[in-house]
Amino acid sequence: MKAGIIGATGYSGIELVRLLHFHPNVDLVKIISNSKNGEEISEVFPHLSNIFQLELSTLDIDELAKGVDLIFLAVPSGISKKILPVFMEKEIKCVDLSGDFRLKNPEDYEKWYGGRTADKHYLTQATYGLSEIFKEDIRNAHYIANPGCYPTAALLGLIPALKNGIIDKDSIIIDGKSGASGAGRKAATATLFAEINENVKAYKLGKHQHIPEIEQILGKVSSEIINITFTTHLLPITRGIMCTMYTKLQGTTSEEKVIDLYKAFYEETEFIRIRDAGRIPAIKEVSGSNYCDIGFAIDERTGTLVIVSCIDNILKGAAGQAIQNMNLMMGWDESLGLTAAPSYP
Repeated sequence: MKAGIIGATGYSGIELVRLLHFHPNVDLVKIISNSKNGEEISEVFPHLSNIFQLELSTLDIDELAKGVDLIFLAVPSGISKKILPVFMEKEIKCVDLSGDFRLKNPEDYEKWYGGRTADKHYLTQATYGLSEIFKEDIRNAHYIANPGCYPTAALLGLIPALKNGIIDKDSIIIDGKSGASGAGRKAATATLFAEINENVKAYKLGKHQHIPEIEQILGKVSSEIINITFTTHLLPITRGIMCTMYTKLQGTTSEEKVIDLYKAFYEETEFIRIRDAGRIPAIKEVSGSNYCDIGFAIDERTGTLVIVSCIDNILKGAAGQAIQNMNLMMGWDESLGLTAAPSYP
């Protein structure tokens, strides 16, 4: 299958280049970057020298559509809503890594992202690509709204407990922490080395654009309105996300029963690893992989279930999940091209 990438010079985009280069069923034939038009990809990213050669070019939608079967859009929010409908009309399969088509309520997009939402005709056609939860929908989809990085970690950690009714839906608190690459490949004071080194900062308290995305999907799987408390922090590391979630238990249970519940829920999944009792995941243990590791603790004194979910924000939180969704759309093994073990240390 021939694939193209729009926005290949960001962190998610260049990770797509790396992964697709080694994918056995995909030929990456077009890479779009208006800012680097005419340059070889290895000139922009020397680590690809003698590995991958392809010239970056500006976007010509009609020309691009003639030569590809599927497009990845690794662009900032606000761009996909303008160009993706053209590909949809041309029946080109798409996986969008931006936030333009994730939120089904136009008012939510306008409030949390700013600007006008995508055309409702196309918005309703988008399938939310949380691979392990909506697998059958993704298999039949033509266009995927790839989840955000924080929502991926948080939702995979919360959904089994919520669907099985063991937690109080009105008590969900999510403490999210991300590496600096989550802010994207752009110059910004907040992510300067001197600003983040030996430092941890909370940001966007109560205002993070992933709040309505998490609430929307939790509401969908539970058929109830759910509100969360979500606080994000910037860590002095390059990549990785840890979401520590606190929620009140409904009744009493044990860590072993919770673990058994989660293992049964994710029994047929490739990339969710449930930790045994007393073993809590760490970011380094998923870095460079498409895995999501989930561990648990129960505070019996307060009746609180603590869920810890770790992912690589660029892989499982972006490019890796995008390729997993492509595999499902194409009817291939969902792990194709994604089986690399985490890099350690």
